[in-house]
Parts: sequence; C-alpha cells; structure tokens
Amino acid sequence: MHGPTVRCRAGSTGIPHDSPRCSRIKAQLPKRLGKSQSWPTRRIAKSANQLSRWVSTKEDHANKIQKIIAEYFLTQRIKSSSNKYEALLKGAHTVMVAAMKCKQGVDAKSADFLRSAIEGFQMIYEK
Repeated sequence: MHGPTVRCRAGSTGIPHDSPRCSRIKAQLPKRLGKSQSWPTRRIAKSANQLSRWVSTKEDHANKIQKIIAEYFLTQRIKSSSNKYEALLKGAHTVMVAAMKCKQGVDAKSADFLRSAIEGFQMIYEK
C-alpha cells in the first residue's frame, strides 16, 4: 500500500523533511470529491453506478489521509517534547476532521478545506 518514501535533507543539518509525505497526503485528495454532485441524470443506472464508485473512492482517499496522520505523524513524528506540540496536534486534528467531513458529504468546499488543512499542518510541521 505504501510506496517507497523519499526524504529530502535540509542543508548540512541532515534533518529529514517530510514534504514528500505531505505531498502524498495532498495527492490523496481525489479530483472526484466535488464531482459527484454534478453526475448526469440521464442513464440513471450507469450514473448511479458511477456515483457509487466516486463515493467509494472519495471515502477511501479520506481514510488513507486519516491513517497517514494517525499512524505516521501522531505516533512517530510529533513528540510531546516539541515546542510546537500543541500547534501540531491542533493541525493534525484539523486534517483528520476535514477528512471526515469529506467522507460525509460531496461538497467541493470540503475538499478545499481539507487541502487547506493539510497545507496549514505542513507549514507548522516544517517550521
């Protein structure tokens, strides 16, 4: 399920950055999130089938985002000793809630909010 992780090194400090992982999270944002509300009314059976696939894919992508945040960032990368601990927890929580809202609806605004939450979390994380 997980491909190879590429880590970038920052200057001479050798501290790995997780931009590739944050990029992977953003890549999980399916283009389909906002499209299910515009499915065609003709050919109802075919359209309903397509809608079902869109919903399934959208929920799968949201689940993957939540899994990356929970199993990677919250358990391995965010340390309670960090001076950014509270901000990182809030950012991670915001991403997870935004992903949940994407699973619950089909509004394109939910996808925009999720993208924004991921970018906000990434900014805090990489400071």
